[in-house]
Amino acid sequence: MNWKHTQGRLLSCASKPQPFQHLIDGMWPSTLSTICRNRGLLMSETQTAVPERESMEFDVVIVGGGPAGLAAAIRLKQLSEEKGQDVSVVVLEKGSEIGAHILSGAVVDPVGLDTLIPDWRDKGAPVETEVTTDKFLYLTESKALRMPNFLMPPLMSNHGNYVVSLGNLCRWLGEQAEAMGVEVYPGFAAGEVLYDENGAVRGVATGDMGVAEDGAHKDTYMRGMELLGKYTLFGEGARGSLSKQLIAKFQLDDEREPQKFGLGLKELWEVSPDMHQPGLVQHTMGWPLDDATGGGSFLYHFGENLVAVGFVVHLNYTNPYLSPFDEFQRFKTHPGIRMVFEGGKRVAYGARALTEGGFQSVPKLVFPGGALVGCGAGFMNVPRIKGSHNAILSGTMAADAVFDAIGESRSADTLSAYQNAYEASGIAQDLKRVRNVKPLWSRLGTRLGVMLGGADMWLSTLMPFLSHTLSHGKPDYAALKHAADAQPIDYPKPDGVLTFDKLSSVFISATNHEEDQPVHLHVADMNLQKSQELGVYAGPSSRYCPAGVYEWLDDAAGGKRLQINAQNCVHCKTCDIKDPEQNINWVPPEGGGGPNYPNM
Repeated sequence: MNWKHTQGRLLSCASKPQPFQHLIDGMWPSTLSTICRNRGLLMSETQTAVPERESMEFDVVIVGGGPAGLAAAIRLKQLSEEKGQDVSVVVLEKGSEIGAHILSGAVVDPVGLDTLIPDWRDKGAPVETEVTTDKFLYLTESKALRMPNFLMPPLMSNHGNYVVSLGNLCRWLGEQAEAMGVEVYPGFAAGEVLYDENGAVRGVATGDMGVAEDGAHKDTYMRGMELLGKYTLFGEGARGSLSKQLIAKFQLDDEREPQKFGLGLKELWEVSPDMHQPGLVQHTMGWPLDDATGGGSFLYHFGENLVAVGFVVHLNYTNPYLSPFDEFQRFKTHPGIRMVFEGGKRVAYGARALTEGGFQSVPKLVFPGGALVGCGAGFMNVPRIKGSHNAILSGTMAADAVFDAIGESRSADTLSAYQNAYEASGIAQDLKRVRNVKPLWSRLGTRLGVMLGGADMWLSTLMPFLSHTLSHGKPDYAALKHAADAQPIDYPKPDGVLTFDKLSSVFISATNHEEDQPVHLHVADMNLQKSQELGVYAGPSSRYCPAGVYEWLDDAAGGKRLQINAQNCVHCKTCDIKDPEQNINWVPPEGGGGPNYPNM
């Protein structure tokens, strides 16, 4: 029996929605486990003894079913067909289906798709609403001041771009990959990097399923799988749990600036037809954030009366009392904004961390046995609020390097060709032109920082030979002031019509986790959390988390205890980034858990 092909047949149903409802209900792992036992594929049938992991071998293992991972998979199969050299490829995705965890604005620059699938228009890609109007506003508490488009650097223009649901685009890319022979396994979270005897990456292991909160094995218990490859590509997105480990282990960020992050919050609204302007792209800065706090908003009109509204808060903010979620809700009440939503209906909500460090924060991309692709490496262009095009391009470049290496009978070495390709690529050029915008914004505040950032982008466009590069300074977690030095913020109560609370928002994100499983938000030292996060910073986790995961509650002794509502987690990773003592570590929960974003 060929184990790889047998397992491929067993798991191919993972790409279909219905079996993953069973996974969510805790039924499907038991069924799969039974099938495997009947075929003699598990080492043990007892719950008391932990079976050895079974393994599957591929040429290339890809972690993450986002734009970068799927682009790499598709490109490998394109090359395989062109060169007549079979290359086996597997994509692991922790979401219940491809696209379930994808959240982005999104206005997409089609350069990535044009490179990967030049005939994407003929193949029915869900990329239909071309940008028709581009607006940039500065908000005061009562006014919306429009900046003339001719003052904007040319690279900020959205002419020729498209408003899309990035989740739906990834679903389509997943279909293209599967049609080419890529094995796509949603609902399986990669929880461990595997290394060979020389310290090179040799693949990953998926997490065990059917483990109770106390660590006992439930009736549905199934041991994780080892997926081994000649090379492994990591496309986990911002602050990927395995990518973070690899960056530290191989010191990939040596001589780089600290990575910077933002928290992006998004709602999808169905608005009144008279308020819908297909192709309108609007960005704002200013109110409700103060001048020292970086961030801004977007409104994108697309589809059938749909408006994607989002708000980004840079995670180097200083006030521990600030709540990004509540700033987002407050933003929608602005007199120049609220009329868009009057008579409309909110249909979806989500949140996700964004990489914002740009050119000077991109780590080394390669290490023995693998490489980083996509936003896990930090390829987002911050002023343009775009990263999916660079993610696709990076996956394509990595695939080229991997295919050539396999063709030369190499494995588990360092893919220097990918690193060299990036440094000479349009991705590096795209990031380099805007490299000083984020540092200027952080140092000088919104008004002056944006003006000088715009001037710097014009300078980079007109005189690209100038090479000054500003530093980001300290990492985001070190930016918070002590609570004693900060001003509390009194946020208005939500009205349930235009503004909402966190729990009702999590509900429409379709977030679901098996409740009886280990908490996937690991607090290393609870005493430290209480003395520092609560005692010094007044418990900002209850405010920076956009899903109500963290609560400081009264305990029986008259003190406080940290309640972790892990079932609410939308996998944004903000706690892993912003905790001032770096005492919280986000790891993947049981595969298939988390949000199930529609049209996001």
